[in-house]
Amino acid sequence: MSTLHDAATTPAAGAAGTTLPQAQDPHDLPRHVVLDGTPLTVEQVVAVARHGASVEIHERALARMTQSRAVIEDLAHDTVPHYGVSTGFGALARRHIPTEMRAQLQVSLVRSHAAGSGAEVETEVVRALQLLRLATLVTGHTGARPVTARTYAAMLNAGITPVVHEYGSLGCSGDLAPLAHVALAAMGEGRVRVGAHEIDAAQALADAGIEPLVLAEKEGLALINGTDGMLGMLCLAIHDLRRLLTTADVAASLSVEALLGSDAPFAEDLVALRPHPGQAASASNMRRLLAGSPLMASHRELDDAGNPACTRVQDAYSLRCAPQVHGAARDTLDHAATVAGRELASAIDNPVVTSDGRVESNGNFHGAPVAYVLDFLAIAAADLASMSERRTDRFLDVARNEGLPAFLAHDPGVDSGHMIAQYTAAGIVSELKRLAAPASVDSIPSSAMQEDHVSMGWAGARKLRRSVDGLTRVLAIEVLTATRALDLRAEAPAAGTAAVHDAVRAVVPGPGPDRYLAPEIEHVVGLVAGGQVVAAAAGAVGHLY
Repeated sequence: MSTLHDAATTPAAGAAGTTLPQAQDPHDLPRHVVLDGTPLTVEQVVAVARHGASVEIHERALARMTQSRAVIEDLAHDTVPHYGVSTGFGALARRHIPTEMRAQLQVSLVRSHAAGSGAEVETEVVRALQLLRLATLVTGHTGARPVTARTYAAMLNAGITPVVHEYGSLGCSGDLAPLAHVALAAMGEGRVRVGAHEIDAAQALADAGIEPLVLAEKEGLALINGTDGMLGMLCLAIHDLRRLLTTADVAASLSVEALLGSDAPFAEDLVALRPHPGQAASASNMRRLLAGSPLMASHRELDDAGNPACTRVQDAYSLRCAPQVHGAARDTLDHAATVAGRELASAIDNPVVTSDGRVESNGNFHGAPVAYVLDFLAIAAADLASMSERRTDRFLDVARNEGLPAFLAHDPGVDSGHMIAQYTAAGIVSELKRLAAPASVDSIPSSAMQEDHVSMGWAGARKLRRSVDGLTRVLAIEVLTATRALDLRAEAPAAGTAAVHDAVRAVVPGPGPDRYLAPEIEHVVGLVAGGQVVAAAAGAVGHLY
């Protein structure tokens, strides 16, 4: 679910020569992903997690795993203690484990750490978690055996999704409990989902012809030490927010037009005075969407030079400043994507097997880099929704809606129109503001003060998913309201906004006496979430950022 664009369009120059970012067509997502140790992309993660793309491990990656496994097996017989191989874990790291108990050590680790609680986590999140742990295994820096990686790949390809719970990760020494539930299922223990059915992991593996994994030295640790859960949710959010940011530009354009606003503030030379690339992209979208609008031409007059000028000197900030706010969110998203790209290029475990064969403890499992941007995105989502709700509200107030009926009602007083649709948007916005409170500023010590600072990145990712859903719904209510307002104007809209209007009318009827409104809101939520709003606009005007 990413922003649609014309693949033949070359990158355009933005403010001050900035190259504006190009969006990804959702139909470009791969159906098969080869894991060879090079970094995955956000699109590959989404393809496997959400759309069931198959995975394959390249022979080069298996050879690297074999090489690094030899290092671990040498250490397993060493009389010197090595963390995660011949010692306990966390605060128990000083306990030396006898050779005959080291395999049991790994099994005990997974069983004890599979301690999640609460609601079941979404299938796409668990599949992302599985894939990203597998991607680290195949780098050859964990010391895991090739059979371990093959088991994870086979589970993904068979559609076996371990049951993972909402609570259990502090986002520091990996997403421990979520990853442990995945490892437990690979061992043939615990519960999994296959399609809509929840069954025992042992049964699911047997049905798919997959041998349960028998862990060797260090492998339990290698399977639970990573930021894979929070990173997977970040990748999914980035993918969805790219589409929603373009949708926000479309919604704002509908509102500017239907509220008889001015497009003059979106002029390229004015936007270039403040050279933020996101602002340039949003303003470009809005100019294209509003170009040639008969409705906007209806409230222009000729200036002294004989050029048409809008009679609205200054619109409200929610109209006039849309590119600035939407653009700031775009730039925040680009920063988050940069962080995600670095994390996707990482091999996170503790200890790690280095390229020259050393086994070293480290702190790369700490989730702070991911946790921060998850919080940044929740802030941006809340602000985008807040501005969208303000535009929706303007349509309903006769003091501000430029001649439209109160609440866009058919017969105000008898009918309430979109009065309560705005309440719904306002309630969501209030929730998004609460969700924007950062999780990453919290830390709660664990493991007898060994893990005395944690990132809470998993919690940040969980609330960001709710924020993305809320933003989708608030934008849908604006689109629904703005298209109703367009129907109440005498003049025709621009080509781009007209195409969106027609897409909405294909699923929701136009103005009339009050109807059961909740299903209509959900229909438009579906158009926004499915990318049809952006597709309709881009189909009429070409490339949108």
